[in-house]
Amino acid sequence: MPSVTERAPPKDGACGDVNLADALQAGEAEVARVMQICNACRYCEGFCAVFPAMTRRLAFDAADTHYLANLCHNCGSCLYACQYAPPHEFAVNVPQAMARLRVRTYQDYAWPRAFGRLYEKAGLTVALALSGGLALFLILAIAMNGRLIHEPLAGNFYAVFPHNFLAVLFGVVFGFAVLALTVGVTKFWREVSPTKDGNPADIKIAAQARVPAVAEAMHDVTRLKYLGGGHGDGCNEDDDAFTLRRRRFHHLTLYGFLFCFAATCVATLYHYLGDWHAPYAFTSAPVILGTLGGIGLIVGPVGLLRLNLKRDALRADAGQNAMDRGFIMLLLLVSITGLALLLLRDTRFMALWLAIHLGTVMALFLTLPYGKFAHGIFRAAALLKFNIEKRMPNRLGLGGE
Repeated sequence: MPSVTERAPPKDGACGDVNLADALQAGEAEVARVMQICNACRYCEGFCAVFPAMTRRLAFDAADTHYLANLCHNCGSCLYACQYAPPHEFAVNVPQAMARLRVRTYQDYAWPRAFGRLYEKAGLTVALALSGGLALFLILAIAMNGRLIHEPLAGNFYAVFPHNFLAVLFGVVFGFAVLALTVGVTKFWREVSPTKDGNPADIKIAAQARVPAVAEAMHDVTRLKYLGGGHGDGCNEDDDAFTLRRRRFHHLTLYGFLFCFAATCVATLYHYLGDWHAPYAFTSAPVILGTLGGIGLIVGPVGLLRLNLKRDALRADAGQNAMDRGFIMLLLLVSITGLALLLLRDTRFMALWLAIHLGTVMALFLTLPYGKFAHGIFRAAALLKFNIEKRMPNRLGLGGE
């Protein structure tokens, strides 16, 4: 595969007027250009995983640029430390170049691809329209049975929708999300795999390194290690000031999501193994886990939305705003409607809130493979490659680990 620097740039220099393939090529070429300049400078070599990975390469093909773009956490440290950043004529802007290519990779690897392109272009509109449409469908389904406003049902959701109906409905939706994410990340991994063009010795070393690399990658993901910035003081936010707020808001969002998922898993075990059916008491494990998760999914996304709105345009990709904010709004809608449903489950309006909450949850699942959640999965794959690769011999013998 030739280096992307050998490819012809898109005509007229305007990515908005070219097709997806040309826009992706332009993004690859810009990442390759800035990485070649950074490779000659090396000032930021210790800042994050991108720069040690960069030092293992003299040229950057498409797979390299996709890998490095997803390895970048957009902390901003390298941009504000760089002597070649704009307005210098070299215009080295690593975070922005990586961000622009990163969102293109989500489109390229999305399955089905058309869904990824639609969500990238109008993420907020798609998120709100999908959640509203699904909620309206469920509301109409309830209204047809004359139970939209009803006598209190003691929090029994299954008096509104049968358990088996909900299990099948959400099983299909969740299964689709898992399938789409699996197809996308598998395509990505096959392209960037550290041994796809390796010699037999490197393949053997990579296989031996896989278990410790998986453990280290999981450690990096759960700690959000590279959101600590180049010196561990955090990302550059609010007039270039270092702060760990972005890392903390990501943690609240990540663990809020995991708590909610754990609540669903525990409730499933209660139902099928313990023959203990909903509604559950406020002191039960599913309710406590779900409440903690819901709070995390309010505080975290609100903080991330605030940082997104205030982010320095120099390190942001304005084209991603709709996608980013669509995902954040869905998380907020899911958590707010879920907590409201918990508080109102023993009232006459429980069925209405149940329909609204289920509609937003289905919309979230259906869009998971095409937005910021997919970005987390791709980044985890890039971190795994990095942790395998750094255990392999550096054939160039240049910098790095």
